[in-house]
Amino acid sequence: MNGKRLEEGKQSIGDGQGGESVGVNHSTGGASRSGATKEKHTVHWFRKGLRLHDNPSLREGLKDAKTFRCIFVLDPWFAGSSNVGINKWRFLLQCLEDLDHSLRKMNSRLFVIRGQPADTLPKLFKEWGTTSLTFEEDPEPYGRVRDHNIIAMCKELGISVVQKVSHTLYNLQSIIDRNGGQAPLTYHQFLNVVARIGPPPQPELPVNAGTLEGAFTPINEDHDDKYGVPTLEELGFDTEGPKKSDFILRSFEGVFGLSPPVWQGGESESLARLERHLERKAWVASFGRPKMTPQSLLPSQTGLSPYLRFGCLSTRLFYYQLTDLYKKIKKAFPPLSLHGQLLWREFFYCAATKNPNFDKMVGNPICVQIPWDRNPEALAKWANGQTGFPWIDAVMTQLRQEGWIHHLARHAVACFLTRGDLFISWEDGMKVFEELLLDADWSVNAGMWMWLSCSSFFQQFFHCYCPVKFGRKADPNGDYIRRYLPVLKNMPIEYIHEPWLAPENVQRATKCIIGKDYPLPMVNHAVVSRINIQRMKQVYQQLANYKLVEDSKGNENYKDCYQQRRRSNNILQNSTAGNQAASVS
Repeated sequence: MNGKRLEEGKQSIGDGQGGESVGVNHSTGGASRSGATKEKHTVHWFRKGLRLHDNPSLREGLKDAKTFRCIFVLDPWFAGSSNVGINKWRFLLQCLEDLDHSLRKMNSRLFVIRGQPADTLPKLFKEWGTTSLTFEEDPEPYGRVRDHNIIAMCKELGISVVQKVSHTLYNLQSIIDRNGGQAPLTYHQFLNVVARIGPPPQPELPVNAGTLEGAFTPINEDHDDKYGVPTLEELGFDTEGPKKSDFILRSFEGVFGLSPPVWQGGESESLARLERHLERKAWVASFGRPKMTPQSLLPSQTGLSPYLRFGCLSTRLFYYQLTDLYKKIKKAFPPLSLHGQLLWREFFYCAATKNPNFDKMVGNPICVQIPWDRNPEALAKWANGQTGFPWIDAVMTQLRQEGWIHHLARHAVACFLTRGDLFISWEDGMKVFEELLLDADWSVNAGMWMWLSCSSFFQQFFHCYCPVKFGRKADPNGDYIRRYLPVLKNMPIEYIHEPWLAPENVQRATKCIIGKDYPLPMVNHAVVSRINIQRMKQVYQQLANYKLVEDSKGNENYKDCYQQRRRSNNILQNSTAGNQAASVS
């Protein structure tokens, strides 16, 4: 299944957003079933936002409620037919287990519903006498449409619906309104708008037993059989297979055996990590941009990105705890740059919220139309870590094994696949990340790939990552490469990044014959990168408002390369055949 389908049971809409409002109440009347006493029976629908802290829609649903049930809708069929990897599913199930554990402390349980929301929810609402449905607003277009249908269904059933913004820092519509009705398309422009709005709303207090005000959850003895969190095996996954020590590369459509999780899903783990994250920042008093070291390439016990993606950790809680720490240590109010990780995330969400084709090139009004090559064999080698460039292959192997890679490692492999070496569409890379990357969601994943491929947001296509030089800078001793590519573990430092240069006697001594035990480089980087820069240059020269910026020394050089995109689309959509001569397959 695609990343959108993983959101099955986690969807929402943005209809009715306006100003600084953070919630919408779709009151439908007819809430009383008896006609005499208007009892409130609430269902809170978890999708993203898999947490009890800073959950304003759940808190609203609990007000004056007699009963409440927390549900998550899961279609088991999608698990077996999807392109979402096993690590991502395991993380999700761990999040649900943790949520169920927290609800047990409130004498409640999580109800995991099997099936499609449109099929299962009406039946359960009637069975449970539901009068109120609450959920977190999800700004992504696919969820907006689905929730629009759910709201219409609830109106027919006489069920009120409340949704509130809490997956993003801001109400995204307020940012769009402040920008003249259009989403900001440069990060600088976005920051200017956010600065005018001011800080985001404060996070709300956690839901706990004291919040219930007498509300209770009816639980039957067969709850675990009907509504328990499923296992990976119950969803059809094979958890047996090669372990890390004897890892074997397979086709990237295949299912891998499962090593112990590097990232443990759930709200409890996210809050523990947040505490460690803040302790570390306080200890080193470092609030600047983190520098990449060989150690930073490995997963950290303070990493937070998967927890923000699944909503185990509130962005607003993270924002304000970091702000408070900065003010305590620095004795000053922090700059916007302190929250760069969260604001970049917000920027991509804002750019995507009204653009249903944000994850596509064709039909996407902000995406430059580039005649990418189609090369399934080259794509598979990249996805499986078989390019012959150890730095690239180690990164892709870590991604497949663990579900996470450093953000600069993402830059390297994305550039290699697209404008740097293989000239394969960013959409193909986005789908592989969607499958494997724990923190990849629809908006941020697509936005990042457009950016790194110079398809939108960024256009300095002549800045290209060298898969050897960048790897040597990031991992000078080759320890990272040896960790994820044990076939090269004995290769001397001087050859670890370019093993094809090792003399034959060195290759025999290290028991790694290049071309047999480890592949030869699939392209000549020096040659294909020059060809691809020229191909990108040809594309950009056909954009009416583009001006060459090869001599620019600015850190941000955002040109209005979007203004004449209609003209460029017409020119370029029929130009693919003429550019195939530069293929690097």
